[in-house]
Amino acid sequence: MNATLSPLIHLVDDDEGVRSSLALLISTVGLRVQDWADPQRFLREFPRGDIGAIVLDVRMPGVSGLTVLDTLLREGVDQPVIMLTGHGTVDMCRRAFKAGAAEFLEKPVDDEVLLEALQQAVRQHVKSRERLAADRAARERYAQLSEREKEVAGLIVEGLTNKEAGRALALSPRTVETHRANLFAKLQAESLAQLIRRYGTVIDEDQAP
Repeated sequence: MNATLSPLIHLVDDDEGVRSSLALLISTVGLRVQDWADPQRFLREFPRGDIGAIVLDVRMPGVSGLTVLDTLLREGVDQPVIMLTGHGTVDMCRRAFKAGAAEFLEKPVDDEVLLEALQQAVRQHVKSRERLAADRAARERYAQLSEREKEVAGLIVEGLTNKEAGRALALSPRTVETHRANLFAKLQAESLAQLIRRYGTVIDEDQAP
């Protein structure tokens, strides 16, 4: 994995000492770190497309970590967020998880606990982005089908034979077979099981009344 695609941890904390020590700790497991002292600058400049995670202090001057978390949620940012606080309360913890925080840890944070939480968050984020990319590719390939091919796809996913699909569409079985071969080629599917696994949801959404 090249440097531009390797996971990047954004560390947001106004305490320079905390940023330095955590950045050094996180780098020991091979993760890149970008630290931010100003949460408002982080919100303005944070690259939303990165793979990685965010470590966010709760108590900061100007904008609290919970406010930053709420903003990230409203913007649809998908990087997992680990909240850190030296003054945590049950209500604060509840608010953080309600806003989508992946973890809520108290300072001084245990090194192993933080690293495990970060590595798990990064793994989940990578998988999430991979699923999104696969879904986007599937939708782009499905969009290449003709309307008739989409109709045939819907019927064969329902389990109809070529003869039954032909009867439903007033087509000959041979014509259905031709459309079937074309749509399998366009969708790069090698079997009916693969077609259903990759495109079942897309087909259902497209043909929903």
